[in-house]
Amino acid sequence: MRKTMEACFQHRVEVIVLDRPNPLGGRKVDGPPLESRWMSYVGAFRTPYVHGLTIGELARMAHSLNGWLEVPESIRKRGQLTVIPMEGWRRNMLWTDTGLQWVPTSPAIPDLSAALGYSMTGLGAQIGGFRHGYGTPYPFRLLTFPGKSPDAIASALRARRIPGVEFKRIDYRGLDGKYAAGLYVIVSDWNRVRPTEISFYMMQIAATWGRNNPFANARAEEAALYNKHVGSTAWWNAIKTQGASVDVPSFIKRWQDQALVFQSVARKFFLYA
Repeated sequence: MRKTMEACFQHRVEVIVLDRPNPLGGRKVDGPPLESRWMSYVGAFRTPYVHGLTIGELARMAHSLNGWLEVPESIRKRGQLTVIPMEGWRRNMLWTDTGLQWVPTSPAIPDLSAALGYSMTGLGAQIGGFRHGYGTPYPFRLLTFPGKSPDAIASALRARRIPGVEFKRIDYRGLDGKYAAGLYVIVSDWNRVRPTEISFYMMQIAATWGRNNPFANARAEEAALYNKHVGSTAWWNAIKTQGASVDVPSFIKRWQDQALVFQSVARKFFLYA
């Protein structure tokens, strides 16, 4: 959508966005804001990882705010944007409240469970050894780590006292037909959960369990792809240099404070109550 807006604005073509629901609703905002230096095909806008907006609202922000589009300001200001809003959607609605059929956004996201799981574990399996169930019947919800049992993973995560989530061992048959076990991530309280929090503890645990800090030893291309997903140079520098001793709660608090600032700006572009 961002590339479309940039190209159309440059050529004086009106952009019309047919809005659609945010699967995770319009109230939850969580995770590190994407820095402009890491904008890419992965993250197109300078928003927190979970932004709580619809694409129509994102388009309105990009059209109105300086630096959200990679075009000269004169072109952004003259650009024509029309957003066709939804009927009947409210910010407190998750996808399950809409009554709509889920259409897979990719082979890796076959259902809402995977979409929610991606927001929780997608970042935590970028580097370090954790796998999040891609290729199993539970994509982005099933955690495994080389040489560690589901019970060991559960123990390490429970020690972090992550609010709103619980864990359950699940036995499953992999693509190779063999049975294996993993740790399923359950959302026990949506109101309390901060979706991305588990990923940053996964990274800390990976640095604890590895013989060497995997983030300090990442190849340049691995680091670049990681940062395109996570988007925070400060976090990258901290996990790279501090490894297992990184202060995860301080970053979570920082991102919560930044989320409040983001929401105060984003509220001006809301289309729905």
